Amino acid sequence: MRDFHFPGRSAVYATNGMCATSHPLAAKTAIDLLQQGGNAVDAAIGAAVLLGIAEPQMTGLGGDCFALVKPAGSEEVIALNGSGRAPAALSADTLREAGHSAMPLREAAAVTLPGAVDAFCRLSEKMGTLGLDRTLAPAIRYADQGIPVAPRVAFDWASDAASLQGDARTHFLLDGAVPRPGQVFRAPGQAEVLRRIARDGRAAFYEGEIAAEMTRTLRAAGGVHTEADFAAVEATWDSPVTGTYKDTDLLEHPPNGQGVAAILMANILAQFDLPSLDPFGAQRAHIEAEAAKLAYDARNRFVADPAHMTRMAHLLSNDTAARLAALIDPRRAMPDPGHAAETVHRETIYITVVDRDRMAVSLIYSIFHGFGSGIATPRHGILLHNRGAGFSLVPGHPNEAAGGKRPMHTIIPAMLREGGRITLPFGVMGGAYQANGHARFLTNTVDYGMDPQDAIDAPRSFWDAGDLKVERGYADAVRAELAEMGHRVVVPDTPIGGAQAIRIDPESGVLQGGSDPRKDGCALGY
Repeated sequence: MRDFHFPGRSAVYATNGMCATSHPLAAKTAIDLLQQGGNAVDAAIGAAVLLGIAEPQMTGLGGDCFALVKPAGSEEVIALNGSGRAPAALSADTLREAGHSAMPLREAAAVTLPGAVDAFCRLSEKMGTLGLDRTLAPAIRYADQGIPVAPRVAFDWASDAASLQGDARTHFLLDGAVPRPGQVFRAPGQAEVLRRIARDGRAAFYEGEIAAEMTRTLRAAGGVHTEADFAAVEATWDSPVTGTYKDTDLLEHPPNGQGVAAILMANILAQFDLPSLDPFGAQRAHIEAEAAKLAYDARNRFVADPAHMTRMAHLLSNDTAARLAALIDPRRAMPDPGHAAETVHRETIYITVVDRDRMAVSLIYSIFHGFGSGIATPRHGILLHNRGAGFSLVPGHPNEAAGGKRPMHTIIPAMLREGGRITLPFGVMGGAYQANGHARFLTNTVDYGMDPQDAIDAPRSFWDAGDLKVERGYADAVRAELAEMGHRVVVPDTPIGGAQAIRIDPESGVLQGGSDPRKDGCALGY
């Protein structure tokens, strides 16, 4: 239990339904949809789409999503891959011949086909109850009328605005300037797109006028996209991958996401006696950083479109984890692996919803870097992501860029299962940090007995591309001790990631929500 003398927030308790996400209006929208008779799928879709207006630097219709869904009355979990593929004509050879040794970040070549809209439509049709017209109505209203810019959103907007190009500057700046907290942001062009999707489904986005506008925009920017590429977008159903940490199962979305890296990292950490360590001390942060180096090195070598992966069993093996753990010196930092973790990117939203029938949704939705590619369509202001930047240009690499292929993704939804029952849908935003963040949340919960809010509030550290980033929530003495171990310790300019979680009490069924204070959002229940 937290000390009520100090600032903080309590976990939220409710019995009928709950949402935890990064913006209060989205959480309220999810609860409204539940109270209108919708289920957790309806609420998650409606609130997630609204987040594209509330946090446009993070996500939007031009992005991708992944979801894990536990249906009501069942403990089986379904995975939905809403990540788009590269356009058919994308060629790594052509990019290398143009002088690129890595995928460009803010060019049309980095724009894979946006998959989220197709995923939302399929998810609504298969598992929702309200229909898209009612589910999307709140987002349409807010896109037309506007949303006051929240403080963390304004902070990120200012950091990322330089990436906006051409028409994107018209749609995502107010009179040419970055909006201040409290200024109202409107997106009437996106409202029109949403109205068409609500009426006509996925065809309204992937065929006809809107698909043609996206194609023209990308071709004008040097892309090789075609209207046929957009028409072919299809989200795919799958099953989660699972690892077991002590008596708790960690369920992750399968590749092309990095969830297997979270499982590998948890398996490495299981080789150490974490409960004997101070949860906020240097020794735990050190062990975690070393495990991250090894897990992320493996991720960067092997994780790709599943049709091109050959080492899945190797990554999930406890033997692999034990052999990697044996490389860790408990008192000294190892040299950086050859394939280091990517630079942290914050541009993602995560939402979890549980309804009165205990359907649970864990959904993550992103445009990758801040404002994605920076390229937006002129009329409707659809901002296109740059998820293709997740491809490799190393010849023969399983994640090498190619037409029709999905890139390695950082965004990953998760759930915990205890005693055969799903007890905790959760997710962690923060680009590359997400796999580390899942392992941190898991060990906070299992090894240190923290409730969802405490597990989210706790200070974070992350080894990233040679630096050990340590939040200001840690004591200076911890940073000094880590430096003595050989880590290059830095305090990051922004907090590390963001998280949301809902615990379903296995005995009483009471819902307990936590929401990250590093963001503007909250957990709400009824």
